[in-house]
Amino acid sequence: MTDQDIVRCADICDDDPSAQVCELMFYDFAKRSCFHGEAVTFSTYEDNKGILDVIRRGGKGKVLVIDGRGSMRRALCGGNIATEACEQGWEGMIFNAAVRDIHEFAELDFGVKALKSTAMRPRTDGIGLADVELRFGGVVINPGDYVYADLDAVIVCKEPKH
Repeated sequence: MTDQDIVRCADICDDDPSAQVCELMFYDFAKRSCFHGEAVTFSTYEDNKGILDVIRRGGKGKVLVIDGRGSMRRALCGGNIATEACEQGWEGMIFNAAVRDIHEFAELDFGVKALKSTAMRPRTDGIGLADVELRFGGVVINPGDYVYADLDAVIVCKEPKH
């Protein structure tokens, strides 16, 4: 990704007052801190069963947004899932939750933002729901919205701004 490919959240917010700014602060866990794409959504709680199914749909031009309800007890993604997402062409993943095995994320050429890292693995009960409306950090994210992430923020728009 070149500097010309980077879309800055502040520039979008200056031009579009309807842009939603997520109030949560995320850490970056892969090579790219700036990424954007069409939102694909997944809702769960401490359970990552089903995330790989969504990743395997392919992610060119897309960002997978996962609402884990802010849980810090169990990670929803480790190195294997992140590697698969990168290989499937996803622009990035955003977790309202924790991730783990972050040493395995460092060389992955896409974006991963999460609230923090933890060591505990997730449950696999299968309670997750794909392609649903998400609400966290003061934003509403629907499948098909556009998500922009950079060092300043994560923002959500109803249509592409790039």
